[in-house]
Amino acid sequence: MKPSEIAYKPVGLALGAASGMIAGAAFKQAWKMIGHEDDAPDATDEGRTWREILVSAALQGAIFAVVKAAVDRAGATGVRRLTGTWPD
Repeated sequence: MKPSEIAYKPVGLALGAASGMIAGAAFKQAWKMIGHEDDAPDATDEGRTWREILVSAALQGAIFAVVKAAVDRAGATGVRRLTGTWPD
């Protein structure tokens, strides 16, 4: 196992947890602006339309994917700066 892989394992775990928290907060703020309410609908909310549920789920998925990619990329870049090699 290369040093960059060893160095990236704990960094990757910490960044994964951080990205989840960041994405959750970003989604909550985005939903407040788009949905004009504090809480996004759950899939089982009987009083919500299909459109509300699916738009909420799509937005949440997109935000989580973008935040995860950005955080993973930043972590890999940081490991390369520290070790000189890109983590696999």
